[in-house]
Amino acid sequence: MRIKLDENLGKSALVVLREAGYEAERPLEEGLSGYPDEQIWDFVWNQGMFFITLDVDFSDIRKFPPGTHPGILILRLSNQSREVVKQTLSKIIKAHPLETIKGCLAVADEYRTRIRRPKT
Repeated sequence: MRIKLDENLGKSALVVLREAGYEAERPLEEGLSGYPDEQIWDFVWNQGMFFITLDVDFSDIRKFPPGTHPGILILRLSNQSREVVKQTLSKIIKAHPLETIKGCLAVADEYRTRIRRPKT
């Protein structure tokens, strides 16, 4: 499964994903660093990549309805330190392997993960 991390997530999150067996990249690796959200999203969507971000702008289900994209995971953390991001991402992957939330819009904090699945 291919995953794109938003540029607001660091290398430590990338390491967590790669160690879990995911093919993960950051915008910097694609030459997309500093690009607006819309351009990053177009790239992610066109490449069929699952997207992980800290940016709550991607949580609007009217703009990003489940089932119309490869999947979005928003980390909504009160503490966005490298260590908290790593711990939370590791916990999410163990509880909800990303393949199981493909096409969904998921919002996670330090304690729980809410998943909006596509309507059937």
